[in-house]
Amino acid sequence: MSILRRMFLITPLFLTCASWPQELKVAAASNLTAVMEKLAPAFEKKSNAHVSVAVGSSGSFFAQIENDTPFDVFLSADRGYPETLVREHKAEGGSVTYYARGRLALWISNSSSLQLRSADGVLSGDLKPLTAPGVKKIAVAKPEIEPYGRAAVSVLQHYRIYDKVEPKLLLSDDVSQTAQAAQSGNADVAFISYSLALSSAMRRSGNCLLLPDNSYAPIEQSGVVVSASKNKDLAGRFLQFLTSPDGQAILREFGFETPTK
Repeated sequence: MSILRRMFLITPLFLTCASWPQELKVAAASNLTAVMEKLAPAFEKKSNAHVSVAVGSSGSFFAQIENDTPFDVFLSADRGYPETLVREHKAEGGSVTYYARGRLALWISNSSSLQLRSADGVLSGDLKPLTAPGVKKIAVAKPEIEPYGRAAVSVLQHYRIYDKVEPKLLLSDDVSQTAQAAQSGNADVAFISYSLALSSAMRRSGNCLLLPDNSYAPIEQSGVVVSASKNKDLAGRFLQFLTSPDGQAILREFGFETPTK
């Protein structure tokens, strides 16, 4: 079983511990799987509270919170979902926190003959090679629910090949599942978050290129305090921690960029 899949199966479970005075329930976008394993313990040391983390699709968590699932914090892979929840009075006004800028990467299997030009790890040519018959499947998160899937579609449209490669798209519910599909050999290439591309499992089975910033809209990963939370003060402090020097250092370690105002 791959490391990515092992993490995906474990992290959605809520673990409780009677010794903790407070428990913070965090719904986190799946591209945060690895980083939350370091962020959560770091915050626990500062707050003396237990952090329970569920990872999955931003769109799925958005729908759950609309239906009053009792999370305390929602960490989305975009800004749109948190801002919509505020407008719907499902999240606290003024609590939307831009905690990281995500980056989109194109992962290429070691077994692929695909050759793309790069400059310092960033795509410097075009994506026309993806239209070649040798590229059978392209793994992408569902754009209707996943910000990284929407970014991938934007890239394909930017390079004017979307219509040609659409039949090759292998859609997954979230970007973590997209990475798993690629790693398992079910896809030749995959559009995934840079944070997932940096994992040891993905680096062993392939390599990646960052997509140019001008080929898709900025991925403004944002969090919000859920209105149904009974620990709103603690939830607010967790979001503040993400933007603190300590929180930002951990996020950068996993491939995220510091937010630009």
